[in-house]
Amino acid sequence: MFVAAYWWKVHAGKEAQFRAAWRRGTDLIRETYGSLGSRLHVDDQGRFIGVAEWPDRATWQAAFDAKMVYDDAEARAAFVDAIAEAAREPLLLMEVTDDLLDRRPPG
Repeated sequence: MFVAAYWWKVHAGKEAQFRAAWRRGTDLIRETYGSLGSRLHVDDQGRFIGVAEWPDRATWQAAFDAKMVYDDAEARAAFVDAIAEAAREPLLLMEVTDDLLDRRPPG
């Protein structure tokens, strides 16, 4: 498994718009390019951090080279409109060596 992390600063008041557009875009990237999905976090500086999982680096690289374009102009426009600043390149690119995340509900 391969992981890529990205960050964005969002215009004040546009957090919900960003999150909705990010969710839609993530679904479309999964459908179009074969990602395994992503998690969205907020750091202590107020940046949104997306951590996307991919089956392998080659699958991610093909999607990255294609600029992860997807067929929903409205979602893409809402995403871009909400962003005040973004990293030009991924924050981190990592190969997973050991995965102990428990994705089962507690209990």
